[in-house]
This record gives sequence, C-alpha cells and structure tokens, in this order.
Amino acid sequence: MKSPASASWKAPLKFRMPTAENLIPIRLDIEVDGQSYKDAFTWNPYDPDSEVVMFAKRTVKDLKLSPGFLPQIVQSIQSQLATFRSYEGQDMYVGDKIIPIKLDLQVNHTVIRDRFLWDLNNFDSDPEEFARTLCKDLGIEDPEVEPAIAFAIREQLYEIAIQNVTTARENRISKKGRRAAEHFTPRFLCCFLLIWSEIGGIFFLIRMVCKASGAALDLMKLFSFGSSVVRSGFRGGDVCKKGL
Repeated sequence: MKSPASASWKAPLKFRMPTAENLIPIRLDIEVDGQSYKDAFTWNPYDPDSEVVMFAKRTVKDLKLSPGFLPQIVQSIQSQLATFRSYEGQDMYVGDKIIPIKLDLQVNHTVIRDRFLWDLNNFDSDPEEFARTLCKDLGIEDPEVEPAIAFAIREQLYEIAIQNVTTARENRISKKGRRAAEHFTPRFLCCFLLIWSEIGGIFFLIRMVCKASGAALDLMKLFSFGSSVVRSGFRGGDVCKKGL
C-alpha cells in the first residue's frame, strides 16, 4: 500500500473514510408482515437522494418484496447516510495508527477467518482491491465472497473513523482546559488572596472599634445580603438601625 505524499497526518483532518474512495457501509435488516430482507453494501454519500428511492424500488421489484418494504428501505438508508453526514466537517485525529482488522465471515459454503494490519494514514488504500487479491491468493471463486470481505473491512474502518472524531474532540477540550487553567489559575489565586486579606483587615478593624467602644456587633448580620437593615446591640439597651 502506498503512503500519501504529505509528510504528516498527525494533525487533525476533516472526517472521511480512511480509504481512496469515500464509500460507507450500509446494512439493512428489515421485516414486514413476516417477510424479511437483509443486505449489506457500500454507498457513495454524495449521490443524490433520489438514488436511494430508485434503489429501493428496484430491490422491491427484483426480490418480489411486499410494497411495505419500499419506505422501510428508503428510511433505513437515508438514516445511515444522515449519520455519516453528521460527522462531516468535524476534525478527525489519526496520528500514527496501524490497527488490526479481523475477518470472521461465512458466505454460502466459504468460511473466511483472517487477521491483518491496516494503515489508517494511507488514504490511498482500497478494501475492494485487497479483497480481490485475497480471494485470488486463496483460490476462492465464489463471487459473493469478495464484496463481503471488502464490506467487513470498510465497516471496521468506518467505526474507527467515528472514534477518531471523538478523540479529536476530547483532545481539543483537554487543550482548552489546560490553557484556561494556565491563564486563569494564577490570576484567580492572587485576586482571591487579595480579597481575602482585605476582608480579614476589615474584620480586624471592626473588632478593634467595637472593642474600644464596648459594642457587641453581629458580624454575620453585617455581611448578610438577606436584609437591608443591620441591627447592632449596645450595652445601654439602645438599638441602632443602619441602611446598607
């Protein structure tokens, strides 16, 4: 597999499938009136939505499915396309990642079990070409095996691409948090200590004045915001009212 020309993919890039063609895996598992339809295939997310309706009509006709399958197929495909499109434009962190791909498939009478490494930084990779080579090397002649292998690879790559969007988002939040902490913590601490020292000085002065005058001042009421009137009791029994 060829590596892309650019030297580094460590910085976040916009979400897409880490393959040459930006095809996404679509799975259908629909049941209507006791009749079931299951299928798996890839779809170009940039095809017009009218293609979805045309595909559903052709599928219902070719497989002789009941008319109730038509809206179900359309809705399922459009929902999966909408999920893919919701990630578009978001940062996707890749970095240096070589990930394992696992195959555990049974297609008709053929069982495929394999494990190999895939380079997420190689945006020239082609799961369909890989599947063709694998089937040729293993002498598999069943024409349904090749697309099943390619689909299984794309499905795993799609899941990892979504995880990379989450990773990029978490990294961005973490960096913002560190910058905010570095920027505000020293300043906040200094302000807090300054205010605390000022309050301590005020309390000290009030205590000294009260002690000198013989007044018993309720400091909790003095700094309470629940009332606009503060009452200070003097030994002579007089009451002083002061509006804050």
